[in-house]
Amino acid sequence: MTASNGLPAAERRSQIRKAATASVVGTAIEWYDFFLYGTAAATVFADVFFPKSTPYAGTLSAFATYAVGFAARPLGAAIFGHWGDRIGRKATLIITLVMMGVSSALIGLLPSTDSIGVLAPVLLVVLRVLQGIAVGGEWSGSVLLSMEWGDQRRRGLMASWPQVGVPIGLILGTGAMSLVAIAAGDAFKEWGWRIPFLLSLVLVAVGLWVRLRVMETPLFAQLLETRQVAKLPVVEVVKRHPKEVVLSALLRVSEQLPFYLYTTFVITYITAPSIGMSRTFAFAAVTAAAFVELFAIPYFGHLSDRVGRRRLYAIGAALLAVVAFPYYALLNTGVAVVILLTMMVTQIQHSMEYGPQASLIAESFPTGLRYGGAGLGYQLSSVIAGGPAPLIATWLLHDYGWQAISIFMIIGAVIGFAATMALPDRSKIDISDGAAYGRSPA
Repeated sequence: MTASNGLPAAERRSQIRKAATASVVGTAIEWYDFFLYGTAAATVFADVFFPKSTPYAGTLSAFATYAVGFAARPLGAAIFGHWGDRIGRKATLIITLVMMGVSSALIGLLPSTDSIGVLAPVLLVVLRVLQGIAVGGEWSGSVLLSMEWGDQRRRGLMASWPQVGVPIGLILGTGAMSLVAIAAGDAFKEWGWRIPFLLSLVLVAVGLWVRLRVMETPLFAQLLETRQVAKLPVVEVVKRHPKEVVLSALLRVSEQLPFYLYTTFVITYITAPSIGMSRTFAFAAVTAAAFVELFAIPYFGHLSDRVGRRRLYAIGAALLAVVAFPYYALLNTGVAVVILLTMMVTQIQHSMEYGPQASLIAESFPTGLRYGGAGLGYQLSSVIAGGPAPLIATWLLHDYGWQAISIFMIIGAVIGFAATMALPDRSKIDISDGAAYGRSPA
């Protein structure tokens, strides 16, 4: 591999652009697939795969299969974190992209429970696990591909570009579902929902074309040249940096928990008879809210290069506690414009955390252990926050009312704020210097 200092300036600039593009495009495709599942779980999976359940039990069952994918994400982070820190970022990202696309396409072909019985939900869970493993290995690789190629003085901005892939994936996923729901009408629950899943294969082909044109990152290429690659990087990062792994997971609670309430549970919430919004409106509102993040995420990533990651992230976590009660109170008005604006404005609070989050976590680990360390910290939060959030919210709403969900969000804000303040801010250090982490470069 050729390190960056061996490339002409023009070629280096070209590779930086390609790395950023590959990170955004690939991440958008993977999250398109992942969000499709969440949207389908909130709207059709209860009828297709749990037809004999009551509406409440069916929704719980659908969100339970949704949560399974999150539980699998730490496994994906460990598996692909090992290889990402052993053979490189690029090769690993090719595998995760293909794995996600094939799993999603197979969900689109999966027969219903009425056709093949209990095997249908079983296969659904298996495919959801594969989705979770793929996403678990995707995030840290995409972030490092962009961050390790980019200007180190602008790491916050460069690492935020893969984060933009999340709202793009959300827009594509909910947009595709919205268009199909309108076009298919009553046939949406019968076969229309399958079309967006099958389109995954087309998007994966595009993503592969983009990613195959990118070289390995210069920081990791240097480790390969000097033979400083760890033999068991995931084991090493757990032994050497357990505090950073745990704190990375906990600081995400204030970001990930509300995000899946804002984007998945909210569809069920506002389409319930008590509020009465249509499914088409719910999809459109989630899509509009995602558009806000297209601009807010890179802005806050850029801002973190100036004011520091930890300070900005802590402010975002504190704001979650501020908006927790007003959010549901405004949704409860049942006024379409109020609901739409509420969903859009709350994404600014989320972006204040999500923009600097990638660099805040990735900077906490040295180059040779960064793929595995950042991935484990990031994805462990999926088990305690993102995955269970819609399921817990459904239960809280049913048994205690919407106020309990707001309290749930405030608890998440407190956890995230405390973890953020306990994590060292490495916004200004040289991340290629292993001594900055108190260890060897690996």
